[in-house]
Amino acid sequence: MTWRKVQTGWPPKPCSCGSRKLFCQYRWGIGPEAAKLEPAVPALAQFDPLIQTWFRAKFSGVTSPQEQGWPLIAAGCHTLISAPTGSGKTLSAFLICLDRLVRAARLGPLPNQTQVVYVSPLKALSTDIHRNLEVPLAEIAALAELQGIALATIRTGVRTGDTTAMERRRMTKDAPHILVTTPESLYILLTAPAPRKNLNSVSTVIVDEIHAMAGSASGGGKRGAHLSLSLERLDALVGKPVQRIGLSATVKPIEVVADFLAPGTRIVNTGHRREMDLSVEVPRSELEAVAANEVWNEIYDRIAQLILEHRTTLVFVNTRRMSERVAHSLEARLGQGIVFPHHGSLSRKMRHEAETRLRDGELRAVVATASLELGIDIGTVDLVCQVGSPRNIAVALQRIGRAGHWVGAKPKGRIFPTTRDELIECAALISAIRAGDLERLEISENSIDILAQQIVAEVASIGKDDQAWLESELYETFRKAYPYRNLERRQFDEIVSMLSSGIATARGRSGAMLH
Repeated sequence: MTWRKVQTGWPPKPCSCGSRKLFCQYRWGIGPEAAKLEPAVPALAQFDPLIQTWFRAKFSGVTSPQEQGWPLIAAGCHTLISAPTGSGKTLSAFLICLDRLVRAARLGPLPNQTQVVYVSPLKALSTDIHRNLEVPLAEIAALAELQGIALATIRTGVRTGDTTAMERRRMTKDAPHILVTTPESLYILLTAPAPRKNLNSVSTVIVDEIHAMAGSASGGGKRGAHLSLSLERLDALVGKPVQRIGLSATVKPIEVVADFLAPGTRIVNTGHRREMDLSVEVPRSELEAVAANEVWNEIYDRIAQLILEHRTTLVFVNTRRMSERVAHSLEARLGQGIVFPHHGSLSRKMRHEAETRLRDGELRAVVATASLELGIDIGTVDLVCQVGSPRNIAVALQRIGRAGHWVGAKPKGRIFPTTRDELIECAALISAIRAGDLERLEISENSIDILAQQIVAEVASIGKDDQAWLESELYETFRKAYPYRNLERRQFDEIVSMLSSGIATARGRSGAMLH
């Protein structure tokens, strides 16, 4: 898919490949013909005319997740949308929210309160979604001005660990109407007094890539438990259930993830199977129990060759150290400025530079860990290489799906095992993908350490003018979270007792009281 950086006139033509990516990274020109569009298709009839006009100018049609998801979301239902990568899931969730804000903005200035919270598992994904929201909101505002419609400003903001102190202060003063954040930052916002006040009017929470937070195929993940308790705290703050929308590319069993999202969640499932150009590449040197230097050199040579044969290549590895090593080896073969590493230990500036240069077509390849695994807009990637076994079917599907990330495209992936064991794993993985199999998602239950942390945070967040929590009420509130649905009152009381009284590690001179 190739984008032109400048396009004038209205309406803008959709990309020739039929792309329905959430929002294009390039701004579209707006001309006087904007008001002359034909009536919207039936699926768009429920939207404000400004939204209809904008959508029809940007996209060639409505995808199945959008057509099925919009009526449920518009009705206020908790909704889980599970669909393949590149099928328009994000717009399925966001367009109803934008429509509500646009209708309110027609009536005058919006309250200085956050209305929509978007939760993503990665800081890079949060930043990407925020950037992609700014463009359509600017286009809709320009369209309203063109038609002589007074439209109040709709603010957006991103709050992650990368957000500067100045940006945090600005968002506290002028609350974004759409807040993009991560589970960890949402927890902080619910605990800090000033940001907490800006959340007491939230109407919708969108949880993107919910399968990456709810649990893992091998179990033991506690991030989902942490998020579920934060969502219950948000409901308690607002005083009523906030509508929850979950988005996932690959999930099994979908019913469990729906229950994790919220009781009574409606499911839109268009399947995870997608035609792929997928194969395992084995070096000429014999694979051993441990990868030899000859094997590594052959892998590097082959990946370098593939990079030159494609426009943009995304190389996935399993560790941050490996990201640096592979990037350095490929750069030695291809020259400086062609390959760049990307992982969570890099500075914010370096990560953003890699993402921007990849999106703008200035890099031929990026070597990444899971930091670029999820639905970040990184431009036109036509090949994904996986060095080593991805260990997990869902992870493999997610990573390979980064190539051809637009409707109708076929993802292309090459997997490079480095040892005999990995070769067996990769062969089994390819077989499972072709059969449409997925590992069962396991959700961690009754994580006591997470519960203790959230109890302290919620109690500490109560201001002097707020009503204190009764233990029974806090217990019932946290039991609404799916991972704690079976929590016994005895367990809860023991945790509260420990938090209030402390723990004696031992008796005598070597003992200590932890409080």
